[in-house]
Amino acid sequence: MRRRRLKKLVKRLHELHQQKLTRDQLLIKLGAARKEAGPAVYRLTDIQLPDKDQPVMPETFCFKLNWQKLREARRREGSYLLRSNLTDSDPARLWTFYLQLVEIEQAFKELKGDLAIRPIYHQSDARIEAHIFVAFLAYGLQVTLKQRLRSLAPALTPRSMLDKMAAIQMVDVHLPTTDGRTVLLSRYTEPGPDQLFLLRQLKMELPAQPPPRIAAADVAPAA
Repeated sequence: MRRRRLKKLVKRLHELHQQKLTRDQLLIKLGAARKEAGPAVYRLTDIQLPDKDQPVMPETFCFKLNWQKLREARRREGSYLLRSNLTDSDPARLWTFYLQLVEIEQAFKELKGDLAIRPIYHQSDARIEAHIFVAFLAYGLQVTLKQRLRSLAPALTPRSMLDKMAAIQMVDVHLPTTDGRTVLLSRYTEPGPDQLFLLRQLKMELPAQPPPRIAAADVAPAA
């Protein structure tokens, strides 16, 4: 990615070097090129700009690659730098703290994203606390599902698992009888091949279909 952006930046600088521009126009176009390339790539070039009263000429506007900075950037590829004020701690312990921070940030992301804890429109403290409590319970279930998937189906995430299982729906079938009553059948749709495969991987079984219920006939209102 850096090589592609750097190549595009150098091409753009060559184009600007051949154009007849004022100093202000040059600065505007250089700002656009810097934004497109990114500050990290733009710093790999040394650009000489004309002074305020100088015209834009090959002698006053020139550029070149800073090979020393480019070599340093290549040497840092694949490295990860953590800066901390904990100077007396073991580096391995510092890395553990950082991983815990990542988990905390991921928890907040899931609470606000997948679990949609916000926005909260409650107006009393008790209802707000109840909303957060229910969301925390949902997050606990999600973490449990994540740990189960990690050992049994590592290629899946809780979100993809829930999206696949969302195809199974619960429906209520109302069957009227001749005597005015209604038979209520609560049924979930039969799982498809994908859902059956996931259930087998997770070693789970769907519960039995609920038994039918009979609702009494509506009593006519008194005259």
